[in-house]
Amino acid sequence: MTTATVTSPDAPSTSGLHWTPRLWGTLVVLCAAMFLDALDVSMVGVALPSIGSELHLSTSTLQWVVSGYVLGYGGLLLLGGRAADLLGRRRVFLVALSAFAAASLVGGLVNDGGLLIAARFLKGVGAAFTAPAGLSIITTTFAEGPARNRALSIYTTCGASGFSLGLVLSGLLTSVGWRWTFLMPVPVALLAVVLAVRLLPRPVEEPAEGGYDVLGAITGTATVLLLVFTVTEAQGAGWLSLRTLGSLVVVAALAAAFLLVESRTAHPLVRLGIFRKGSVARANVVAFTMTGAYGGFQFVVTLYLQHLLGWSALQMALGLLPAGAFIALSAPFMGPIVDRFGTARLLPVGLLALAGAFALFLRLDEHSSYPVLVLPSMLLLGVGFALAFPSVNIAATDGVADEEQGLASGLVNTAIQVGTAVVLAGATAMITAGSAGGDSARAQLDGYRPALVLVTAVALVGLLVASVGALVDRRRSSAPMSVPDYDYPSAGSPVARTEVLTEH
Repeated sequence: MTTATVTSPDAPSTSGLHWTPRLWGTLVVLCAAMFLDALDVSMVGVALPSIGSELHLSTSTLQWVVSGYVLGYGGLLLLGGRAADLLGRRRVFLVALSAFAAASLVGGLVNDGGLLIAARFLKGVGAAFTAPAGLSIITTTFAEGPARNRALSIYTTCGASGFSLGLVLSGLLTSVGWRWTFLMPVPVALLAVVLAVRLLPRPVEEPAEGGYDVLGAITGTATVLLLVFTVTEAQGAGWLSLRTLGSLVVVAALAAAFLLVESRTAHPLVRLGIFRKGSVARANVVAFTMTGAYGGFQFVVTLYLQHLLGWSALQMALGLLPAGAFIALSAPFMGPIVDRFGTARLLPVGLLALAGAFALFLRLDEHSSYPVLVLPSMLLLGVGFALAFPSVNIAATDGVADEEQGLASGLVNTAIQVGTAVVLAGATAMITAGSAGGDSARAQLDGYRPALVLVTAVALVGLLVASVGALVDRRRSSAPMSVPDYDYPSAGSPVARTEVLTEH
């Protein structure tokens, strides 16, 4: 039996914009967890040379300090989202955040590369459960409309801030010692756990019909895990190697098996009908391209500034600060902006700013100055993420039933992590091929430029998809507000529902 989570009768009203201190506290706790989850995606980057030197790790082993987290995070998000729906969002959030704190502590204390990678994987697993649980708590606590848009804008802006400030904080902490990049999240996570126990609304569990899609969980999780592992390892093994091609064939077979299982089971892990809502499908594609392009760009920028221009970790942290600062400062204003313009209009503008930031960086050379090259891209990055990141999360959960908010949250977070892994692997391959193994400044630039072209092209694909969404939204705005629809979520009887056609 599954359970339907219902908010406690004494929970405060969340339909308006005047929130109680407890409700604000709840949002702050969820934002802290989201900030930490996003922070860990990028924060270890600047610390890698110091880690490799102290623990005597080879380059191929060192990459798993990053990839281990992405593997755990991206591979288990679908399972984490569904677990939040079935087992209780509050319960899953508390357990997973506690595990995240414990893994952070272990990672900061170990002296063995294998244990460090294992700790990073476990942190990723914790994030895979806290991210969809936290997002679905917000979407089921705040009423759809201005209140939810305001909450989601603040929440997702905190995630974007963590994502963009990761390199900044990494540079600052690495200048003291690389272990602080692992230890810093520990007290924040523990404080968030303590406050969450007190502040998160206690649900009332009511019996509901349903079951556990064990086969779907196995095939779905295995598909995403193997895909992330394959693209991460492809750089070392070779994209056309028998190992990589064979692994991709297995991924395709697992994906086909997963889709077959989900289309036939009565209570699927991923109800495929959720993608019939165009805004949800488009939001996942945009999330994949947006964060994938940024992940590849961040990697190029790190190599260029540190290896070619010789910047220190602290210089790099300060140089990248404008993007993260702009995103963080924009948080209070994004809710009203989303209400005024709608996500369908904001997404193309945000993707255009991101693509512009990547394209401007194509002007890099051996002696580029900060005001001419780096600063304009950082400012455009700040604008792009401030507009696009909250919008894509709102669009991905808008109009989804409460009992599937964990699923919708897991899907968009999976798109974010898999996009990062895939595009980063592609950018890495282009850097290696373009430089042809040379160490000269010219050889390095010959590797960086094709990678920048790739990330710009990926961002432009996201811009195209977002623009199509804006066009569809404009056409639907003149159509009738709602029509009866019949969805077929499982092998059982059709369930009548009404879908609001106007998207935010």
